[in-house]
Amino acid sequence: MIQRIFDIVADKAHREPDAVLLASKENGQWREWTAGECWTKARQLAAGLLELGISGDLKDPEKQEKIVLISGNRPEWIITDIGVQMAGAALTPLYPTISTTDLKFILREAGVRYVILSGPDTYRRFGPTLAETEGIEDVFSYNPTPGLRHWEELLQEGREASEADLARITPETLATIIYTSGTTGEPKGVMLSHRNICANIEQAYPAFTFAEEGKRALSFLPLNHVFERTITYLYIHGGLSVWYAEGLEKIGDNLKEVKPIVFSTVPRLLEKVYEKLVAVGLDLKGGKKKLYFRALDLARKYDNAQSRGLVYRLQMAVLDRLIFSKWRAAMGGNIRAIVCGSAALQEKLNRTFSATGMTVMEGYGLTEASPFISCNRFESEGRRICTVGPPIDNVEVKLDSDGEILVRGENVMKGYYKRPEQTAEVLQDGWLRTGDIGTWVEDRFLKITDRKKEIFKNSGGKYIAPQPIENKIRESPFIEQMMVVGAGQKFVGALIVPAFERLRKWLIDNDIPEPETREEIARLPQVRQLIKKQLDKYNVGFSDIERVRKFILLPQEWTLEKGEMTPSLKLRRRVIEQRYAADISGMYAG
Repeated sequence: MIQRIFDIVADKAHREPDAVLLASKENGQWREWTAGECWTKARQLAAGLLELGISGDLKDPEKQEKIVLISGNRPEWIITDIGVQMAGAALTPLYPTISTTDLKFILREAGVRYVILSGPDTYRRFGPTLAETEGIEDVFSYNPTPGLRHWEELLQEGREASEADLARITPETLATIIYTSGTTGEPKGVMLSHRNICANIEQAYPAFTFAEEGKRALSFLPLNHVFERTITYLYIHGGLSVWYAEGLEKIGDNLKEVKPIVFSTVPRLLEKVYEKLVAVGLDLKGGKKKLYFRALDLARKYDNAQSRGLVYRLQMAVLDRLIFSKWRAAMGGNIRAIVCGSAALQEKLNRTFSATGMTVMEGYGLTEASPFISCNRFESEGRRICTVGPPIDNVEVKLDSDGEILVRGENVMKGYYKRPEQTAEVLQDGWLRTGDIGTWVEDRFLKITDRKKEIFKNSGGKYIAPQPIENKIRESPFIEQMMVVGAGQKFVGALIVPAFERLRKWLIDNDIPEPETREEIARLPQVRQLIKKQLDKYNVGFSDIERVRKFILLPQEWTLEKGEMTPSLKLRRRVIEQRYAADISGMYAG
C-alpha cells in the first residue's frame, strides 16, 4: 500500500534506476529522465528547500509552508512536486493563464514565501504582481530568466534529504493545495493529503489493466489540474514512462513520435481530433469519400454491450484494414486506451474511437475527490457508453433524494483551505456532496445527467437541465460550441458558435458565395436556416419545454484566454451570460 506520493518514484528508482521515467523535448530533441535521476534531483531539491528555511507545523495546514509553482508541463514539474513534498511543504500549482487578481488573492491567503516560475514569459506577466505582494521572499525559474535565481541553485550537489527528513512526512500530511477556478466566484483551495491522493491511485489502479511495464503515456493536459497530476503517478505506478507533448498544436506530431499506449484528455480536445478526421473525409472524392463516411457511420453505431450481427462485424473488419488502421497510425499506432474526463463526452466520439480499437474509458471525478470517483473499465463487461462507469474500488457512491451524487472514501479531501463553512456545506456525515446529478444504469454504471447549480427554471416553474441538450445538439457537424439559456424565460434559447470550417465547405458545395469574415457568414440567411434545421433534427429527442426555440450565432469561439472557459475547458456560464447579456435580452425581447 502506497503511503506517500513520493514513495511511488522512490520505489521505481530503487527497482529500476536506469528506466525512463519522464521525457520532454529540449531544443527539438527528446530528452529522457531516468527514475534514478529524477529521484536524486528531487531529494537534492528537498535538501535545498530545507536549507532555505522551509519550516512549519506539518499537523496544521495553515502553518505548513506553501510553495507556488506556475509552469506548463515538463519533467521538472514532477521533480519539484516530490521535492517539495519531501521538504514538508505543500505545493500550490497555478495555471499560467491565471489572472493577476486571483494570483494576488492566493499568494496572500496561503501566505506564500517562495515561487517557482517556468521562465521569462511567465515572469514578464506575473513579475509586477509578485514584486508588490508582501511576504514573497524569493522567486526561482526553470529557464534562465534575468533577475531570477535558477531553480538548480536549490539543488544541493552531494547532499540529499535524509531518511529522518522523509520520516516526518506521514499519510495525513498535507501534500498540496489545488485552487479550483470554478465557473463562478473566487478560487477555493482544496486541501489534499498524501493519503487522499495515494488512496485514489490504489483505488483506480485495478481499472488500468492496459498498462504494461516499459510502455509510454503521452501527457498534454495541465499538471495543475488534479486529473493529470494523479494519473501521472498512476502511470508511473503501472510501469509506464510519461512523455510530455510540446503543446496542443503539436499533439499529432508527438503521438507519431512517442507511440504511446494511452493518453488522457478532456472532451473538447477529443472533439478537435474527430473534426480533423471528418475534414480528411470531406477532401476526398467519389468512391473514396463514400467509403470513408460509411466507415464513420458504422463506427458511430458501435456498442460494446450489443452484438450488431455478423454482417456488421464483417463490414467493420474490412473497414478496419482500409480506414481505421490509418486513423490509429495517425495517432501513433499503439493507442490502447483514451482516458477521458472533466466534462460530458459526446456519445458519437465514444462510439467512434472505441470502434477503431482505441478504447475510450470515460470517467468522472472532482478535485475534492483527488479526483477519480468512477471510470469505465478497459474490459468490455466493465464499460457502458453514455455512462461514466462503475465506481472505482473502495469508493462509495450513492444518490440523494434529489439525485445528487454523494461520495465517501479515503480519497475525499481534508477540506477547503481557511473555509470551514464551505467545507461543512459539502462534507456532511462523512459524505462529499458533489453538486452533480446522476442516475444508475443497470444498477452499477453511473450516469451524470447535469450539474445541480446549472439547472434552471423557466417562467412556468419547470426545471431545465442544459447539459444533455447541449451535448446532444453539439453532435451536429455544423455546431462547434453551444450554451443553453432561458432562466426565468418562457422558452429555451441558445448561444451557438458554428463550425466555420465545415460551413465554408458547405457554402462551396452549395454554390453560395463565401463572405470574407465570420461575422458575415453568421448573418447569411442560408446559414441561419441550416442551423435551424440542425436544431429541428435534434429537438425531436427533447420534451416541448426543453426544445431550443431561438438562437444567436456568434463569430468567435469561447476560449480559456478570454476567460470564457475554465482550464479544464468547461464553459464559464456566468461570464458568457454577462458578456452576451444584450444579445440574450434582444432574443427574448424579439
